[in-house]
Amino acid sequence: MIKYSFPAAPVTYRPPANTPAVLANELIDYQACPLCESKAFRPLRSADCSHHPRYSQELSRTMHWSQCAACQHVFRSGYYTEAALNIVFRGTNESQVVGYDLERQRYVSAQMIEKVLPYQTGGTWLDVGFGNASLLFTAHEYGFEPVGLDLRPQSVEELRRWGVAAHCQDVKGFELSRPASVISMADVLEHMPYPKVGLHAAHRLLQPGGVLLISMPNSGSMVWKALDAGNANPYWGEIEHYHNFDRDRLYALLAECGFKPVRYGISQRYRVCMEVIAVKA
Repeated sequence: MIKYSFPAAPVTYRPPANTPAVLANELIDYQACPLCESKAFRPLRSADCSHHPRYSQELSRTMHWSQCAACQHVFRSGYYTEAALNIVFRGTNESQVVGYDLERQRYVSAQMIEKVLPYQTGGTWLDVGFGNASLLFTAHEYGFEPVGLDLRPQSVEELRRWGVAAHCQDVKGFELSRPASVISMADVLEHMPYPKVGLHAAHRLLQPGGVLLISMPNSGSMVWKALDAGNANPYWGEIEHYHNFDRDRLYALLAECGFKPVRYGISQRYRVCMEVIAVKA
């Protein structure tokens, strides 16, 4: 992740000559909290995202965050339009390229899979937003049947070349020939404009007693608070994120969507992240 510093005083930004104009319709603004639908929310903070690797001068360089007064959820002011997503998805971060750092990532993925094994040991493993696909490759070693979903067409085509079933499709409308035993959303839920939609889809696609594996940044951790105190928290300027969860808010959302959290852990994928195993109730 990129390490940010925030200026103490406002800074006037003047774009260089001949730069692309900022997209007119970049965001669809949230009119209510995307989790509880309360219309009582307030501005929380803003952050500069212009140093993010997926940033383009066609996008606004400032991200605005809000907090719901009813459920305390923290979310971005809006989510990208299709035109803005096309700009963000023009490229892929190196760490998200299929096959990236394959041997080292195998060890990270193995630790995640071993947390699942007490609850499921085989069947279809559906990875939503598979990124570098290490989790699917390693799940195959453990005897699972890997299936990947991703919204980047180039990633889907590359995974197919590795011989793994892959689909360029949103999980909301996705169908499986038989229910999955495991669905992973590793650093994915915070990218979804409406996380409940993704969780309801996962619940529909899982077999009874199936496992949901989720990882994401934990905004309630002491590390997060320390980064905030030092004006060095990269997640406020993470342009592909629409939400910041702490453990309590995530657990409440999982319960609302028909899941029972059974294990909490620290993720080794990215900074300040938590890893949660939940079972379909």
